Formats: sequence, structure tokens, C-alpha cells
Amino acid sequence: MNRLTAAIAASGFACFALLYTPQPVMPQIAAEYGLGPGSASLALSAATLALAVVVVPIAMLSERVGRRPVIVVSVLVAALLGLVLPFAPNYELFLGLRVLQGIAAAGVPAASMAYLADALDKKKLGAAMGAMIAGNSLGGMSGRLVTGMTVDWLGWRGSVLLAGVFGLVAALIVVFFLPKAQAMPKRAPSGMKAALKDPVLLSMYAVAVLLVGTFISFYNVAGFQLSGPAWLETLVFLFYGFGSTAAAFAGRLADRFGRGRVLLLCIAVLAAGALASLVWVPLGLAIVTAGFFASHTTASGWVAARAPSHARGQASGLYLAGFYVGSSIGGTSGATAYEEWGWGGLVLVLLGWLALAAMLVVCSQSSPVNSAPSGASRGTAPTPPYARYEGVGAAPRATRLDTKWAGEG
Repeated sequence: MNRLTAAIAASGFACFALLYTPQPVMPQIAAEYGLGPGSASLALSAATLALAVVVVPIAMLSERVGRRPVIVVSVLVAALLGLVLPFAPNYELFLGLRVLQGIAAAGVPAASMAYLADALDKKKLGAAMGAMIAGNSLGGMSGRLVTGMTVDWLGWRGSVLLAGVFGLVAALIVVFFLPKAQAMPKRAPSGMKAALKDPVLLSMYAVAVLLVGTFISFYNVAGFQLSGPAWLETLVFLFYGFGSTAAAFAGRLADRFGRGRVLLLCIAVLAAGALASLVWVPLGLAIVTAGFFASHTTASGWVAARAPSHARGQASGLYLAGFYVGSSIGGTSGATAYEEWGWGGLVLVLLGWLALAAMLVVCSQSSPVNSAPSGASRGTAPTPPYARYEGVGAAPRATRLDTKWAGEG
């Protein structure tokens, strides 16, 4: 892992560790502030909803001021807010700080994908994207584990503060190790239009909604199927370790075999995990977690590689907006299905979502590769006919003739 990839992974670690730290200590927060479960859940959803609202505007901002400044300011402000958060004297101020933290954290996912696409050639992009997603999953896991495992000794305020310290250390790694851009690329004014008119990109935004909706639904209702001490239930987040490994592996596979094929395989793993949960819920969660992070790595890498350079920020932002829409609306819909029809009914609903995602991927594989955008060199060799379709088995050498704009790697 080189300096650039390590710094991007650290930014994801810090962002997602800070974002999800309150989840394991919601009962303690509710007890201190006199809240019910619904009100206590705002400790998480206030930040994620704020992130979903601002991720596209911040992605557009990164097109103008540069990716690195957005990432650095984002991770530093989010970390500093994490240190202030446990000292909130009332729940209203706590939620206000969480909203600000969600807005601050949005800069990392909004700019990181486009930063990697700008800095690396496409043959290295999948592995780097896998490292980024691995950092995200490790951050989400670590933030939850730190608070969940220490709350009995430190109280929720002490455990959240400790997680904030971890986030600040990771943020400082980003500040000192993230390389400066070689040059600000020229940006055409039609980036949002380009990000919205490509059918493959539109499909990937929808795939993000379906995949994260499936994943969050499982974790939202798993607590109703599992029972035990609070620290023991927290250990379920160790499954995120499988996600980190699967994300890095999927990125390398996508570089070698093409994103379409690998994404279909990852969706099949997700479906297998859903079915396995009917036998034993922890086994299903482990497989689902690995399949989700692998599929997220592959789909986000497809977006970064497919989008024209002047639309990468907007395309990444729209993908992530879909991600957090799936997290909120999809997660709630899955919980409703569980309440109405039980675990078996939930699995059937989620298998339907995964089937729809697979159909979108199959359609995207047969979509023509983007032509070079305006401003591209007139001397660029055209893509040969046998390499004009995503996922179609052209020879590896041929698929790399247009490494900048092809949607498959």
C-alpha cells in the first residue's frame, strides 16, 4: 500500500469511526437524557441524513477548490467535533453537533473516489478503491467496538471521547501523508449533466440504494434475533473485518476480470448470506457483510472509472447520496418487512432487491463505453469494436486501449 492509498484509507477510517460511534451506546445516551429508543436513534440518523443532504454539493465544491483541501478540512473538522461531542450538556446540543459532524464528514466520501480516479490510472484504481472501502469498514467497526467495549468502564461520554481521539490520530495521518495534486484538472461546466445522463452511472446509483438497503436492514433487525450482554452483542461488528478483506480482494478482482462480472459475483455472495441467515443469523451476517463491502468496492470503482473527468465529483456524490438514501429509507423498509412478516419475510424482500440490482448490472454490462468527453485529445485512439461493451469478453490488452474512459477495468 503506497502513501496515497494509505492516506485515503485513513481518511475513510476516521470518517466512519466518528460517524458510527454513538450506535452501541444509544441505551446509555437514552438513559441520561430521558429518551425513548426512537429519539435516541437520532444520535446516528441526524449525522447520516445531514451527510446525505450535503454530499453532492460538497462533491461539486471539490471540482472547483480541489479534492485534497476538501478531504483534509473534512476529516479534521469531523475529528475536532468528535472531541467536543461528549461534553454536550443537553441532547439538543448533542444533536446539533452530530448534524455538523455529518456535514463535515461528507467531504471524505464526496471527494475520495474522484481523488483516486484523478491520481491513478485505471489498472491501479480497483485495488486503491478496495483499500479505501477497507478503511471505511474498519473505521465503522472500530468506532463501534471502541465505544461498545469501553462504555461499562468509561461511561458513554468517556467512550465517545476515546473514539474521538482515535479519529483525530487518523485525521493527522491524512493531513501529513495525503499527496498534493499534481495540477488542478480543467473542469467543464456540464459535470452534473454528464453524471445524470449516462445509463450505467444511473444504474450504479440505484444499485447503491439496493445494496446498502439490504445490508443495513440486516443489521437493523439482527438485535431482535440475537440476545446476550451488551459487550457480547457488540462483537457482531467484528464481522466488518470480513468486509475489509473482501473489499480489498474484490478491488483486485475487478481490475483483472472486469467490474460487471465481479459485481454479479458479489451480489450472489450477498444472496447466499441472506439464505444462510435462515439457518444461523451470525453466519448469514458474516457472509452478507463480506458480500456487501465487496460489492460496494466494485460498484463505486465502476462509477469512478466510468465518469468523465469533469463529472467525477458529481458522479461520486450522486452514488454516495444513493448510498445514504438506501441506508435510511432502505433500512427502515427492511425493518418494517421484518415487523410484518418476520425474518423469513425479510429475507424474501431483500432477495428481491438483490435480484433487481443484478438485473441493473447485467444491463450495464451491455451498455456502450463512454466516448471521450469534450476537451479530450483528438489523437486518442478509438476504442476497438470488440471492446465497446462493458463486461464483454474482449482481450485484456484491447480493453486497455482507452484506459481513461472505459467503464470496465
